[in-house]
Amino acid sequence: MELHAWINPYRAKTKTTNVLASNHIVKKKPNLCFEYDGLYILNPGIPETMDYTCKVVDDIVKRYDIDGLHIDDYFYPYPVAGLTINDDKEFQNNRKGFRDKGDWRRDNVNVFINKLCKTIHDRKPWVKFGVSPFGIYRNKKTAPKVGSETNGTQNYDDLYADVLLWVNNGWVDYVVPQLYWEIGNKAADYQTLIHWWNNHAANRPLYIGEDVERTVKYPDLNNPQAHQMGAKFKLHQQLPNVKGTVLWYAKAAVDNVGNYGSYLRSKYWCYRALQPSMPFIDNKAPKAPRKLKDEMTDNGYMIYWKAPKGSGWKDKAVKYVIYRFEENENISLANPSKIAAITTKTRYKLPYRTGDKKYVYVVTALDRMSNESDGVSIHVKL
Repeated sequence: MELHAWINPYRAKTKTTNVLASNHIVKKKPNLCFEYDGLYILNPGIPETMDYTCKVVDDIVKRYDIDGLHIDDYFYPYPVAGLTINDDKEFQNNRKGFRDKGDWRRDNVNVFINKLCKTIHDRKPWVKFGVSPFGIYRNKKTAPKVGSETNGTQNYDDLYADVLLWVNNGWVDYVVPQLYWEIGNKAADYQTLIHWWNNHAANRPLYIGEDVERTVKYPDLNNPQAHQMGAKFKLHQQLPNVKGTVLWYAKAAVDNVGNYGSYLRSKYWCYRALQPSMPFIDNKAPKAPRKLKDEMTDNGYMIYWKAPKGSGWKDKAVKYVIYRFEENENISLANPSKIAAITTKTRYKLPYRTGDKKYVYVVTALDRMSNESDGVSIHVKL
């Protein structure tokens, strides 16, 4: 597993937060925030708020050994009928050449996303920066050339989040659109949207945000006796730019709502897997492990190896993959069913049995970006 820290960069106070710490940003610098529908929002139109959030993120990345940093779908607040965002003064004081306030707001967020990406990668280039936007970029009736056949809140027009610009400019390392609807939804059909994102967000890894409870609530349109999990995963497998799935929320899968967890274990996620590669960050594999040997010890039958030599973070091995094949079996590291373990250790305990069957174990090294080395092999009897 990887650990990605998750933040909402603009939400200073939620509706359900009643008590704020004395050093909270709303109390220390109330001029940096505006109130909207019971929320306090860090004002994207004030450059100091961008610097403040980037400073917080830099502290997280510096102090913790995280694999990624992830931001949610909250940029400018979701619109509420009858309410307006109080940012006229900021717009008048710093138009930046924009006549349209919508364009100005989008630019505020664009500048922030670019700066946040740079902040993360300047501190630790291997830490991935991801965003999980609302599932609709634009509706076709608003933007006939780029919009989807949907009718709902829009990232670009309502939240002032130009997600495609970030993807196409390489300001994010992965994108997780929240496609929390069902196949057949009249306003936001899941099938329509997953095809739209597959066609428009190909410049960065695309993972689909899934609502587990809604998926199992609705029947498969072609098989009413089943829920929609199978149909959705079939779409994932058919679309070339969809690289994976992000579940919302994990507890629903753990609680096995609609047998979702059981299906994952038995059908979809039944083998160990490597994290998807991100060659635009680093595409060079580390060297192979060294001096692989087997030995019977007091703790059981073991294989040992030495870490490959590597200087910088791009060359250093941080994990190892152990594959197991029968003696005359074709050695294919592309077959995930042959992965016996993925470990940070330089040893592995073999499942010793009667000692009358021969196996081939292959060990490879992974760097921080899951680039995989060549393998070294050893023949053992188990």
